[in-house]
Amino acid sequence: MSVAFTKEESAETAAETLLPDRPVSPHPNLVTAAGFKALEDQLREAQAAYEAAQANEDVNERRRESALPLRDAHYFAARVRTAQVMPAPASTDQIAFGSTVTFRRGDGRVQTYTIVGEDEADPKRGMISYVSPVARLLVGKSAGDVVEASGQELEILKIA
Repeated sequence: MSVAFTKEESAETAAETLLPDRPVSPHPNLVTAAGFKALEDQLREAQAAYEAAQANEDVNERRRESALPLRDAHYFAARVRTAQVMPAPASTDQIAFGSTVTFRRGDGRVQTYTIVGEDEADPKRGMISYVSPVARLLVGKSAGDVVEASGQELEILKIA
């Protein structure tokens, strides 16, 4: 039954629970093996949360509780479907997707990052997306190379 034939409160609630889709990157969905597993786990969690919300007998609460898990389930299903699992780097001679890179900034700070897919990127945990400006500068470079990022030099110290 359409919400047009229900009480006004339900129509308002239905409009409030229609969430826009999560934005999907235009870049290829490259992931590490661990990143693919994480996407599958997040999909299962979203599906479980949606199923739990469907158990609510109050239609308005069910809509509210299921909106976010439903949106997430759609997003993660698409990301799992389009994922391209990349093999671990074949060598540590050059920086590639999946490489862990240690570099020194011009101000003396030493930082270590692993280059991963967009959904698994978490700079606080030392993981940056392969489409990030720093990662794009580093890919293809070797230990000892120096690149410029935002007016600052980055000297590549180590590739693992």
